[in-house]
Amino acid sequence: MQESTSGGRRRLVLVRHAKAEPTAPTDHERDLSTRGRADAEEAGRWLAGAGLVPDAALVSDARRAHETWLHLALGGSWDVEPELSPALYAAGPDSALDLLRETSPEVGSLVVVGHNPTMAYLAELLDDGDGDGEATTSMLVRGFPPAALAVFEVDGTWGDLAPGTARLTSFHVGEA
Repeated sequence: MQESTSGGRRRLVLVRHAKAEPTAPTDHERDLSTRGRADAEEAGRWLAGAGLVPDAALVSDARRAHETWLHLALGGSWDVEPELSPALYAAGPDSALDLLRETSPEVGSLVVVGHNPTMAYLAELLDDGDGDGEATTSMLVRGFPPAALAVFEVDGTWGDLAPGTARLTSFHVGEA
């Protein structure tokens, strides 16, 4: 849903990876659970129903995050090749924000799939406080459970993204 390539309104979706299996040889290799795959697909259908079609995806290179993206894309019927980011795997909110600022100005709509607590903190950091009150309340009350997503409107370029510069328009937690 590209609205501008020169600095107009953009859409940012922050997603916590879906529910993963508790064990694997390494944390990086944990697969999604059956529930996680269903939740991610449901979240993709929800985003598509809201009219969101991503131009790009920035995804942690951990297996559970990549699988979350694959199932989101399946549910949303999107054909977007994600950028798998080793840096996003271990990023805190400030480092994750730096990664978002590197997004190409051609991207009008960006989906980011990462881990908590970073995704929750990043959502709180970016929120300008003037968005949808119900979405804000839901995000605060429900926290940021697996497969939760926060949708923001961003004015200006990705390089201008800073604390308090994004407006929360919706928050979703699936019930698959």
